[in-house]
Amino acid sequence: MFSDLRWLIVPASVLAGAIAAVSGFGIGSLLTPVFMLSLPPQHAVAVLAIPHALATLVRWFRLRGDLHAPTFRQFGVASAVGGLAGALAQARLSGQVLTVVLALLLMLAGSSELTRRRVPLPETPFWRLFGGVLSGLFGGLVGNQGGIRTAALLGFGLTPRQIVATATASALLVDVARVPIYLWTAGPVIAGTAPLWGTAAIGAVLGTLIGLPVLRSVPEPIYRRLVGLLLVLLGLWLLIAALPR
Repeated sequence: MFSDLRWLIVPASVLAGAIAAVSGFGIGSLLTPVFMLSLPPQHAVAVLAIPHALATLVRWFRLRGDLHAPTFRQFGVASAVGGLAGALAQARLSGQVLTVVLALLLMLAGSSELTRRRVPLPETPFWRLFGGVLSGLFGGLVGNQGGIRTAALLGFGLTPRQIVATATASALLVDVARVPIYLWTAGPVIAGTAPLWGTAAIGAVLGTLIGLPVLRSVPEPIYRRLVGLLLVLLGLWLLIAALPR
């Protein structure tokens, strides 16, 4: 089955890595449906965590100097904690309604960037902690944390590189916590699908290296509209996925 998917995994992983390098999200959103073509959902999430962590580590290494430390210490850590709590509660509380709500929130946040009618958030410890916990919890419940994390960070007045660096550091915290758990609970599956996630990891890292120069060169007004468009597209993708079949 994997050999039949190779033609899809390679371009999809490169595209996902490039989008994540520019926006801070995209690897899980794009590759999870691809992995689910050959794996059940719970295994797809566990296996994808490996290439996600590797590409995120590369992105963090290249952007670590742009981390906005106050935001990361408050919003980033709170987002990671909320994301893990949401993921643990996912089996009990998740559902189509939550996915639809997240999709609408992403589309609203993206539209506000496209129309330049964004709502700035106060740059205070309370709002960073509150925004981090809420975005992480909601993302963890639905299983798609990256988009809502970036959407929240857009409101804190950071530069494009600070947004992506802070989002990447937060995502890396989640990966550090969850990858050992997946290795423990789904180790045989991960070992048996090494060609799958290995190919995806190479593609995602290559996409990361392609996308980072774009992040460095794009002007901030264009960057915000680009990320806004990506958020709208992600919201539409989630909305379609939540529709009953």
